Amino acid sequence: MKSDKQPSLKPVDVVVALQLILSPESKFASLAVSVGISHGEAHNSLRRLRTSKLTRPERRAIYVERLLAFITVGVPVAFPVIYGPESRGVPTAHSAPPFSPYVAVDAEPLVWADAEGAGRGTALVPLYPRAPALSRTNPPLYELLTLVDSVRIGRSRETTIAIDVLVERVNSAAGSA
Repeated sequence: MKSDKQPSLKPVDVVVALQLILSPESKFASLAVSVGISHGEAHNSLRRLRTSKLTRPERRAIYVERLLAFITVGVPVAFPVIYGPESRGVPTAHSAPPFSPYVAVDAEPLVWADAEGAGRGTALVPLYPRAPALSRTNPPLYELLTLVDSVRIGRSRETTIAIDVLVERVNSAAGSA
């Protein structure tokens, strides 16, 4: 890494960190496939996570409390929500399975635009472009990302619920790893 350039996290790094919580022993190749990125992108992401002190230096283990703190406070600021037009897509945020039981039925649906998606609602630009496919290829990671979207949106009640559910799921995954 060049010493004259300030390193910074990218949105995909949050995705990689969550996948590492779900499967901490992943090799680069399986990590890349799980997230839908190249082997090189997985390597670069892990390097950025180490530089940001979100992983333990001696191995790929995520500091769970640091990551949750970053998702709660940093992600909404660093990666703000951008809305698009009404679209067909994959449900996210309060419209997705891990969160939908907590919201009123008449809540405006939110989706990641995707031609193969079964939902319809206001489009929300996903944290990273390949996120909609995760609903089909990696449901546990998809569900964690939809909770991160609920945090990114920043409505007080929804954020509190999303953080509680996210903490429960992350701690459960980290404890079973």
